Amino acid sequence: MSEPVSALNAAAFDGLAHVQEAGLHGMITLRGDHADADFAQAVADVAGVAMPDQREVVSGGDTSLIWMSPDELLLLCPYAEAGETVTKLTEALGDTHALAVDVSDARVVFTLTGTHIRDVIAKLAPVDMSPAAFRPGMVRRTRFAQVAAAVWLRDDETAQIICFRSVAPYMFALLCNAATPGTEVGIF
Repeated sequence: MSEPVSALNAAAFDGLAHVQEAGLHGMITLRGDHADADFAQAVADVAGVAMPDQREVVSGGDTSLIWMSPDELLLLCPYAEAGETVTKLTEALGDTHALAVDVSDARVVFTLTGTHIRDVIAKLAPVDMSPAAFRPGMVRRTRFAQVAAAVWLRDDETAQIICFRSVAPYMFALLCNAATPGTEVGIF
């Protein structure tokens, strides 16, 4: 059996921001009614973190639970644990109307670091990146040019972006182009 590899083998670029394909991540899509106490308890118990509020990311250790829509969450965990985590979620959810699917190999994660990450993202996505409107721990589903993606800030100088693996080279090129030195916008 072959070894899993990330989409771009940890490709990196240094410019206005450091752009890095973040390697393999376990990613589990969870569908269900967030307001259902049984659903919320089962997810929180298995994830080890609290349920996120609307447009929020809750992290603890090597796990993050990301609000994606009123009936969808994305659970990030170590890649090697994704299959086992889906099994635990399925068992914990029992008869609760829900779905847990391992999408680890269908998605890619990029990390942007540096003082200009807001400018880089603002060039590509129709998201108000001002510090008052977009704070660490908030998530947005949006588009980066033609690519559907989710973005959140871990802190003021670190952003995470998730998109489909099939468009990873295009997304990497977009991010590198937006981070090209000398293209500062100076908005933030």
